[in-house]
Amino acid sequence: MDAQTIKTLVGIFLAAILTENYVLNKFLGICPFLGVSKKLNTAFGMSCAVTVVMVIATAVTWPIYTGLLVPKELEYLQTIVFILVIAALVQLLETILRKYMPPLYNSLGIYLPLITTNCAVLGVTMLVLEKNAADPVGYGYLQALINAFGSGVGFLVAMLLFAGIRERLEECDIPEFFRGLPITLVAASLVAVSFLGFNGVVDRLM
Repeated sequence: MDAQTIKTLVGIFLAAILTENYVLNKFLGICPFLGVSKKLNTAFGMSCAVTVVMVIATAVTWPIYTGLLVPKELEYLQTIVFILVIAALVQLLETILRKYMPPLYNSLGIYLPLITTNCAVLGVTMLVLEKNAADPVGYGYLQALINAFGSGVGFLVAMLLFAGIRERLEECDIPEFFRGLPITLVAASLVAVSFLGFNGVVDRLM
């Protein structure tokens, strides 16, 4: 692997975390972002689960798309196929957490099965196919995996950062009309805006 390839992969990884963050930039996966970010430990557990699903789902769906759907001209089935793959992975993950990590399983509650319909996970598997307009399958396999892992780390960063902010807000004297959802949305928007400052840094690596 030459230096240029490594530089490209690092750029893809950092872009997925900072400038193309699926939560703060593409606004996908907002439901768990707002619903599971009240406590750091819960946010961390959810983020790790989402990251695992993103990487494995990409590892499975990319070959299915490029090796089966494209040759058979069945690209229009990609949404259905990808959702089925993600649902199977989430069911497997849910079973593992229930058996080996009951506290985390109970704390995640309804948000764990909702990973199946988490648009950030589906977005990672689908949008990666559109990254390179000159190539009908977008990123190569390694690039797709790096992008999926970076997207998961980006989800983790966004969740932990916002969870930390929400825990601090609980200790603040906030005006009554601003408490609850209003201050949460204001804080989320400020976090999203703060990530715009990374645009120039990542562009130099790409």
